[in-house]
Amino acid sequence: MIDNKILIIGLVVGAANFLFRYLPLRLGANRSPAGKAGNTGVILDSIGIASICSLLIVSGIPDVMQEHKKLFPTLIGCLTICLFFYKTRSISISTLSGATVFGIIFKVFMN
Repeated sequence: MIDNKILIIGLVVGAANFLFRYLPLRLGANRSPAGKAGNTGVILDSIGIASICSLLIVSGIPDVMQEHKKLFPTLIGCLTICLFFYKTRSISISTLSGATVFGIIFKVFMN
């Protein structure tokens, strides 16, 4: 059973992280001329996918090193993130799709 303190801390940290990434985009969008994303938008878009992929790699390496069967689901999940980001340019859709594909492949191949 999950302790309520852990859940509350997770929600607060998640909300702070979301606002830390969301507010600069919204506040910066009002300052730029309409229709021009500029270099800042491109840089921020690139940081999103780079941070998701790096977190996936850093969190997945210890598991893959201990259990080599987890390499395939991790690799497919990472490739799904990249593919969906290339097609949609949405970091949230990419992350959710990669996590879903990872979970399905992990469930199928680990049983």
